[in-house]
Amino acid sequence: MVIMPHSDKIQSTSWLNTPIKSKIGTLSLAGNLQGNLGIDPLSMRILGKYAIILMHSGKGYYADGNGIERELNAGDLILIFPEIPHAYGPLEDEDWQHSYVVFDGPQFNLFRNTGIINSNDPIWHLEPVDFWKRRFQEVFPPNPRVSKSTANRTIAQFSYLIADMSATHTEISQTPEDAWLDESMHLLSGPTDSIWLEPQTVAQRVGLSYENFRKQFVKRSGHSPAQFQKRRRIEHACAAIYQNSHSFKELAHELGFCDTFHFSKVFRQITGDTPSAFRKKAQGSPTE
Repeated sequence: MVIMPHSDKIQSTSWLNTPIKSKIGTLSLAGNLQGNLGIDPLSMRILGKYAIILMHSGKGYYADGNGIERELNAGDLILIFPEIPHAYGPLEDEDWQHSYVVFDGPQFNLFRNTGIINSNDPIWHLEPVDFWKRRFQEVFPPNPRVSKSTANRTIAQFSYLIADMSATHTEISQTPEDAWLDESMHLLSGPTDSIWLEPQTVAQRVGLSYENFRKQFVKRSGHSPAQFQKRRRIEHACAAIYQNSHSFKELAHELGFCDTFHFSKVFRQITGDTPSAFRKKAQGSPTE
């Protein structure tokens, strides 16, 4: 690939006059840029902060120190990580336009540690482009008041935007294997027509033999389908006990346990408490 970007005129619009800072993070720079010359892949940059770049138009390139190389199109989003060398920009004679945000702080380190953003997956694709352009700009209202509450609110809105983009990217890039697992977890996590489906029935619904279903479910989730469903049932029970909306007998029946003794036994296995002890804690009563 021969990269010879050029531009007669760079046009820039900034959304931030000063950085927005709070204890959970900082937004340093944000805005729109047109006619950017890009970064030479032979002289990669280390930014020292996180950044996201959303392409509005044109075709471009991306390369980083992890050996990842991609051709880019409108709707592609680049994730930049503080310590990773990287380069990006337009291909020859392409009109490159993008929005950008530069940021850092504990909130975004948490996103990285939990996999919401991942340096091994630095390119997302988002459609429609105009919708996401607007979402970017809505985070940064014109002439915002500089205050602690405004900073916290803006960083929270930006954090939500990243989480929403991550979820959209996951949905768009989802493979058939991911689809059956998501559907299986959904069917195992709650009643369908007031009935908790057996794992064997869920396997049939997603088109797999039970043995293959169980093997693949354990491989992908770390739990057997029965173990996964058992935990979801007890989570439903905890919510109902906290709300004081059911007797233990009613809960045992609704959650598909054969009797209250079996329900209590499984509840204690999962939570470490009996249902009675959990109820006392939920109501603020002292336990023996």
